[in-house]
Amino acid sequence: MIGIIDYGMGNLYSVSKALERMNYQYIVTDDKNKLHECKGLILPGVGAFRDAMTILNETELTTFIKNEVAVGKPLLGICLGMQLLFDESEENGQTTGLQFLKGKIVKFPGVTASGEKYKVPHMGWNKLNFHQPESALLQNVEQGHVYFVHSYYAVPEEQDVVLASSSYDVEVPAVVGQGNVYGTQFHPEKSSEIGLSILMNFAGVVETR
Repeated sequence: MIGIIDYGMGNLYSVSKALERMNYQYIVTDDKNKLHECKGLILPGVGAFRDAMTILNETELTTFIKNEVAVGKPLLGICLGMQLLFDESEENGQTTGLQFLKGKIVKFPGVTASGEKYKVPHMGWNKLNFHQPESALLQNVEQGHVYFVHSYYAVPEEQDVVLASSSYDVEVPAVVGQGNVYGTQFHPEKSSEIGLSILMNFAGVVETR
């Protein structure tokens, strides 16, 4: 069973519906005891980094998630949930994240190096570029288009955590992973067969732990 962490800022319905389509058992809850019983965790997220970390810290979910990851439980962050995996974000002032991955979250500049303006947020379908197709999360996944909605993106200190990227003026880390921690900047639950394949691969990681 996968536990979808409900901390009040997640795209819970669409993620749970995707797992339903996969016929994979899940639970949506903020109850740490119930989440502890799950074999894997999904941290969804929609909204601001600072607001999300405030809630996670106040509810002690930050400590809980860190403890679960420390004992080897697979974790998948989606959209804002992926950004929370990093050290810090500049959104609404510098805020410390969950610190599983080294790096920071910064805003799209909205202007290219040559001075051309472009739309922020990055919203819509964009093509994945695989860097580590052998990753458990990307096996048998098509290198096609997935659905993004975000104004901030990750700048990792170590490029080897970037499993796939997508170009939007800058090269955006689209899928990240290190150890038992994974993240997708896009919404796999809204990304058709490619997204479902990635979620199924995460379920496979969960089942093999």
